[in-house]
Amino acid sequence: MPAGPHLTGAMQATNRVSLAALLLLLLCACASQAPTKSDPRDPWERMNRATYAFNDKFDKGVARPVARGYRNGVPHFVQTGIRNVFNNCDTTIVMVNDLLQAQFTAFMHDTSRLLVNTVIGIGGLFDPATAMGLEKSDRDFGQTLGKWGVHAGPYLVLPFLGPSDVRDTFGRAADAYSTPRTYIKNTYWDYGSWLLERIDARSRYLEADRVLDSAYDPYAFLRNAYLQNRAFKVRGGNSPSEEDEEQKMLKESGVDTPAPEPQPQKPPEEQPGTPPK
Repeated sequence: MPAGPHLTGAMQATNRVSLAALLLLLLCACASQAPTKSDPRDPWERMNRATYAFNDKFDKGVARPVARGYRNGVPHFVQTGIRNVFNNCDTTIVMVNDLLQAQFTAFMHDTSRLLVNTVIGIGGLFDPATAMGLEKSDRDFGQTLGKWGVHAGPYLVLPFLGPSDVRDTFGRAADAYSTPRTYIKNTYWDYGSWLLERIDARSRYLEADRVLDSAYDPYAFLRNAYLQNRAFKVRGGNSPSEEDEEQKMLKESGVDTPAPEPQPQKPPEEQPGTPPK
């Protein structure tokens, strides 16, 4: 059975399920108690916390155990090959956004990387481009919109997909048009590749679970980390409020900020003509 015309069947199904779950969680969140602290970047916090709680239960009950089984049961070189193939296919997303951001040197770099890994790396199974100095780049349409001056909008937690904002949500949908995987009209490839990519991606973040679970407020910790990272990517450097956001993230995660060490005082300089003591 062929996939959908503009997005793969898996992406269409996920978007429909995510939208339905988001509307349901919005209704449930209206009856919940408002959080004691408010963040101007997160005006939908009650709904987002409800979505986060749903995602957290799904992650701990399904996604995390499956990712652990994948990590422990699949040979490491196979995992690396799977990751390389997906990264190589999605290099076209980076290339499109290179052009949209007028990064022509980066476009040539990423085009060379795609050709090298596709031809020499056997369809992207291996990554000889990195050994040749053609490092992997990371650009997406959400970042491009930010470069164009589009504001991020409210923070948003998507069902099953996790942290985002309004701008990046539209960016994700647009990026789906830029990868050749979307245009492979095969249902088994469609759903199978999407599921495999999600499992592989989740397995890469297993080490971060302990940090997130030990945070005083995991929701706020993840929100601040995501927004700070996206602000850095859009601005291409330190955002004006990055230090404030870092302090806030540490405070909400329950990590104490170390106090600065006292500087040793220098003895007072002797004035000329003063007799030594």
